[in-house]
Amino acid sequence: MGNHEVIVVGCGGLGSAALYWLSREVGSSVLGIEQFRLGHERSASQDHSRIIRLAQHQSEYAAIASRAYETWHEVEVESGQRLVLKTGGLVIEATDERDPVKVGTRNVDGYVAALEERGFDYELLSPDELMSRWPQFRLKGTERAVYQEDSGIVDARRANATHVALARAHGAEILEESPVRAVRPNGEGVEVVTDERTYFADRVVVASDMWTNAVLRETGTQIPLTVTQEQVTYYATPNLREFSRQRFPVFMWHGAHNFYGFPVYGEVATKLGQHMGGHEVTVESRTFEPDPVRVKRYRDFLSRHVPGFLGPELYTKTCPYTIPPDQNFVIDTLPEHPQISVAIGAGHAFKFASLIGRILSELALDGASAYPIEAFRFARPAITDATFQKTFHA
Repeated sequence: MGNHEVIVVGCGGLGSAALYWLSREVGSSVLGIEQFRLGHERSASQDHSRIIRLAQHQSEYAAIASRAYETWHEVEVESGQRLVLKTGGLVIEATDERDPVKVGTRNVDGYVAALEERGFDYELLSPDELMSRWPQFRLKGTERAVYQEDSGIVDARRANATHVALARAHGAEILEESPVRAVRPNGEGVEVVTDERTYFADRVVVASDMWTNAVLRETGTQIPLTVTQEQVTYYATPNLREFSRQRFPVFMWHGAHNFYGFPVYGEVATKLGQHMGGHEVTVESRTFEPDPVRVKRYRDFLSRHVPGFLGPELYTKTCPYTIPPDQNFVIDTLPEHPQISVAIGAGHAFKFASLIGRILSELALDGASAYPIEAFRFARPAITDATFQKTFHA
């Protein structure tokens, strides 16, 4: 059996970050195991761009938002790579399209309350003020909007590769194309079983996204998770200057559907996605085929509200969201086996990925974290109460 201080199972966005932060502490005593090739297209942490923002509508996320920026900056300083690009960001609420019973705090008032709580700067904008500043938008006049200048893009693909490269520089080893068949508690340590051999570690970090319950099967822990198949579309807009990141912000639109959009970045194209627009799938039933209903929905929305964003469809790609019943992260050690740490990103974690990796490192090595993660622990009704009703917000 191999012996390691820590093994990380899954080397996507959260796993590669954990591997990096662990390698800074224990060097070659950390091993990463990935079931596919690094940078594969099957997981949630693919693609060029994710939105990063201080604007959050929930206090528990606002409390760690600035820490995420600080952590990414540390990685940028060590690597010399630019991973975060500020564009400014808009949250636009089409109030007349929304069901007020289902909105909760996911509205302009909720964002403002969280921004005020943390002392972050922001601007409230009327529809006319927004269109005067960004004439790319077409609004009806009933919308509400908040702008926060620190919002922007974190380059997911570059960030994952940077975490991996830095981890290797600190001595970490990574096994690719090595599916983990079992994580098995063994006294105070853990056995990690692959097809080729069994490894032994003092601690294990599981960051396996929609494969998490399969990996944890022999621990006696199963997390109530829903997997949905989401998608984004890139458009080869002819209006490159107007939609450059210097002239157009990232945006989120809360209306009958919740969309999020990016300026030209990664591809010579704009990008639009819908948050929680997908159908439920399993590891076996998930496909890579775009849903034509959502393809049309995206185009209809853009035609009405951001027509210059459009162009020929460059491509549409799918990705999974793996979501606990309350749609919040899981970041904790297993209650029965504290030598095993687990992270679930709930479909919205990449902006926090390096910070979550740092927290996972602390949990693995110290058994606790200095960061405020109480809302993300196992000991909450969404995880422990079998009768808890899903409270997904779109």
